[in-house]
Amino acid sequence: MAKSYLAFDLGASSGRGIIGTFDDGKLSLQEIHRFVNGPQEKNDSLFWDFKLICKEIKSGLKKAFTENPDISSIGIDTWGVDYVLFDRDTGKIKCQPHNYRDPRTDDIWLEVEKTVSLGELYARTGIQYLQFNTLYQLVAHNRQRPQDFENAVLLFMPDALTYMLCGEMTCEYSVASTSNLLDPVKRNWDFDLIDMLGLPRNIFPKIVQPCTKAAVLKPELQKAIGCGPVEIVKVGAHDTASAVAAVPAPTDRSWAYVSCGTWALLGAEIDQPLCSPEAGKAPFTNEGGLENKIRFLTSIMGTWPFQETRREWNEAYRNITFADMEAMAGEAEPLKYLIDPNDTSFLTPGDVPERIREFCENTGQGTPESDAEILRCIYDSLALYFRKKILQLEKILAANYQCLNIVGGGTKDKTLMQMTADCLGITVEAGPVEATAIGNLLGQAITAGDIGSLAEARKVVKASFQIIEFIPDSNLKPQYDAAMLKFKKICG
Repeated sequence: MAKSYLAFDLGASSGRGIIGTFDDGKLSLQEIHRFVNGPQEKNDSLFWDFKLICKEIKSGLKKAFTENPDISSIGIDTWGVDYVLFDRDTGKIKCQPHNYRDPRTDDIWLEVEKTVSLGELYARTGIQYLQFNTLYQLVAHNRQRPQDFENAVLLFMPDALTYMLCGEMTCEYSVASTSNLLDPVKRNWDFDLIDMLGLPRNIFPKIVQPCTKAAVLKPELQKAIGCGPVEIVKVGAHDTASAVAAVPAPTDRSWAYVSCGTWALLGAEIDQPLCSPEAGKAPFTNEGGLENKIRFLTSIMGTWPFQETRREWNEAYRNITFADMEAMAGEAEPLKYLIDPNDTSFLTPGDVPERIREFCENTGQGTPESDAEILRCIYDSLALYFRKKILQLEKILAANYQCLNIVGGGTKDKTLMQMTADCLGITVEAGPVEATAIGNLLGQAITAGDIGSLAEARKVVKASFQIIEFIPDSNLKPQYDAAMLKFKKICG
């Protein structure tokens, strides 16, 4: 018998509502709602429009239940690290939530370092240093507006949206693990660290595991939408946790993964956290996944440089699509210009093409003149960065990967997929595109008992969605080997 679930999958630039119907071992998708998402700038700060996001989710709910009144549950996933503060008694939002790209965390690590070193932080939490991790956001917030923490409860973005639907104030483990404030072994808050940082303990609620029932939809929302007491499920609430759950992993060879979107998260699944100095230096992070798995991964600037380049060009002088950009890159000489995609100069919104020119000039490579050279530089640099991180991953885990599974929106770019296969010299299996929403839906099916395990869920992915295989061109190995030497000098 067919059974349907509703996933809300929110990214940094858009949100979707997708109905998934599970029938005879296969999952089919129907996008029911889509909306634009993104930061709002106000007084030199970046925020999320939380009220607008809630409005869009309510709109998506109405559309979904009009289309399919038999939806059995709802799950929400979003990006990590960002949070919303609610008043514990009234349930009202205490302040507009900041966007993780807000500059308030610039150099905040220097203040944190006075209390706890980056090395000790990694040893305690197993989380890669990123200046926008929740830890640094909270320290900055406490410095600027400590009154916001009075009688407050902190909920990460997907938890906050779940709370708005059903009233449960808990944090789901996979998204909480991105905070830099969890003990990865106990899988709970590191309250000693929280005390050291001068943050109030009482803002941190109970942590629940993915694939946990939260509560039913609020009665007032049931009435407004025209549905019954549908179950709200805590899925892998961090979008990457849901995406990794949907990786159609091979069973006959070793594999690593990349969840490729605005960010590219490259890593492997392991059973226990690994917080060694070598892992921290690389750096790799230990984030939570389904079935108590650890997502041992590193964060790489993914399609963000393409997105910002397209935005800059379209605002300035042209109307260009991502397909146009893919074609243009093929016109330029390969591996002539390289950047470090994770350089902080590329983190914030702005004129990425000009920043690429400056980076190339400052590293003695000359200046990419044409738009095609700018684009080719991004492609080549991403492929080489993937190779660099796979080599580090293999060394740390004593592994030898024969397949790289890439999921997410970045898999639409066939040029990037083939370049990655050629650069790494291993097979790339690309797809599904909608991995995050699929993982969200599969998490709901596991919660309901309709799918028995994560391994079974991945079999459903293989049976349901197209996976494209990219075979490396061995003739290109010498030029990628040479480029890798140049790349190491540039990136360190």
